[in-house]
Amino acid sequence: MTGPDIGSLRVNGATLHYEVRGRGPLLLLVPGGTGGAASFDGIADDLAAEYTVATYDPRGMSRSTLDDPDAEQHVAEHADDAARILDLLSPGAPARVFGTSSGAIVALHLLTARAERLVRVVAHEPPVVEVLPDAPDHRLLVARVQETLRTEGLMPAMAVFAAGLRKDGDTAGPGAEVGLPSQAAARAERTMADLPYFVGRIVPGFMSYVPDIGRLETLADRLTLACGQDSRGELPYRPAAFLAERLGTELLHFPGGHTGLTTHPAGFGELLRKAFRA
Repeated sequence: MTGPDIGSLRVNGATLHYEVRGRGPLLLLVPGGTGGAASFDGIADDLAAEYTVATYDPRGMSRSTLDDPDAEQHVAEHADDAARILDLLSPGAPARVFGTSSGAIVALHLLTARAERLVRVVAHEPPVVEVLPDAPDHRLLVARVQETLRTEGLMPAMAVFAAGLRKDGDTAGPGAEVGLPSQAAARAERTMADLPYFVGRIVPGFMSYVPDIGRLETLADRLTLACGQDSRGELPYRPAAFLAERLGTELLHFPGGHTGLTTHPAGFGELLRKAFRA
């Protein structure tokens, strides 16, 4: 199978790397964490049988460079990046968008800001912790992570972050399944290179984001909130479950945990296809 078509897009303060596969209606996949476009390698080719599948590295990650590497990161700007990719690749027709983790936060904001551009959004475990009743506890977690990063370094900060996300009594962080596919293992070096930016810029900028729930209520028929079936009890599960209940919509469960996209690609991709056909 031939590889994707690769392009770059100049946006405000950054240059985005993006990849396109297939033909048909546009499906934009928004990565979370430090995944980048490569995090969708396990599902993108199969989805390209039905859709024009676009993936990209978010600004500051991997091959998408920032003009100012020290710039603060904001959800609205990342969502505008996604909108510019939609406008480039599907200027005349609404698109479908899937986002996971921090990418799901981007997808939620994109829906509230540019609803006319979207047929459906599937948001998998968006950690919008500000919607939760115990939001102050999670603000303290983010503050502890930033202080640990400043005083002790990256890996101790990651340990604090992982401990705050896991379920009570669990010794492994969300999605810490073993036996990653070889493609995922090969991405480890790139992931490590992006971790300082993710922890120092994305985590504080995104976990303080407050979604417009009133606006989402008016768009609930275009939004599918989703979680990993193994994520129950973990922090990233809770906001999606809270929003689904608030909006009166079904909570869709994907295989695996927070990183089910990587650990269970076949089942994940098949359920995603079904979600967009619904």
